[in-house]
Parts: sequence; structure tokens; C-alpha cells
Amino acid sequence: MTDFTHFNEEGRAKMVDVSDKPETARTALAHSSITVSKEIYEKITNNEMKKGDVLAVAQVAAVMAAKKTWDLIPMCHPIPLTGVNISFSWEADKRENYHLHIAAAVKTKGNTGVEMEALTAAAACALTVYDMCKAVDKGMVIGPTYLVEKTGGKNGDYKRTDEI
Repeated sequence: MTDFTHFNEEGRAKMVDVSDKPETARTALAHSSITVSKEIYEKITNNEMKKGDVLAVAQVAAVMAAKKTWDLIPMCHPIPLTGVNISFSWEADKRENYHLHIAAAVKTKGNTGVEMEALTAAAACALTVYDMCKAVDKGMVIGPTYLVEKTGGKNGDYKRTDEI
């Protein structure tokens, strides 16, 4: 069990001690998406959804989720985030489905990375869109959600090379 970083000498889960790691600038970019019907797309883009401005609410939910990741994911450290930015883009397919692409960029200066915060923000954003629109159509599909890139830390930078 000594090769596993998140297990103690008794084989039980532990939070890794990062106190000796140097503080560096760290960033992470995660993507998610949600596929919606033409009706939902039109209601969102024309701001006609009864619950309000879907993308504004989803954006705030994503920022809040990034800030609270340590409350949701058991072994995550509470991290002082220095920036969270959520951006959206739409793509239509041949079957008149609309894909809302979500990009969650998170930054910190600290001794552990922000990959989980970016992934949590992207996922919470998609879930919030679902919640805001489910009265119109429950057939929406969320995902995939994945890490695009990260910088900083002892393991260095990462950039996804395969296309999702």
C-alpha cells in the first residue's frame, strides 16, 4: 500500500500532505457539453426559458462549484482560486440537435493543482443547464466531460492530444 499516495500505513484513505510542495501558478481547462433539442436551444438563445437566463445561472453555478470542489470530492484540498472563467459555444448537427460546449478555465497559485476544480465546474454547469430546461425536455444528454490541459506542478504541463 505504500505506493499509493492516498492510503495511509493501515491501508485507509488519507488526504495527501502537500505542505512541502512549492507554490506555483497552476491552471486547468476542462470541457463538458450538453445536447439539447431545437426547442430548448431556441428558448435559451432567445431568453425564453421560464426559469430565467439559463447560461447566466449555469455560469454562476460553475463558479460556485469550482469554489466548493473540496466539499464534493473527498480527497481534494481547499484551494484559494485566483480565477474561474466559463465560456460557451453552440454547434448544431444534422439531426437538429444542438450541442452546448462548455469550457471551464480555473487558476490558482498554490501547492496543488486545479484539475478537479475545472472538471467540477464544467460538470456542474452542464447539470445546471439540464435543471433549468428539464420541464421542456428531459431527453438532454450531458457529456463527455474531460480535462483539456493543465499547467504547473511537479508533474509538469499536460495537453490532451486525442480528439474527443
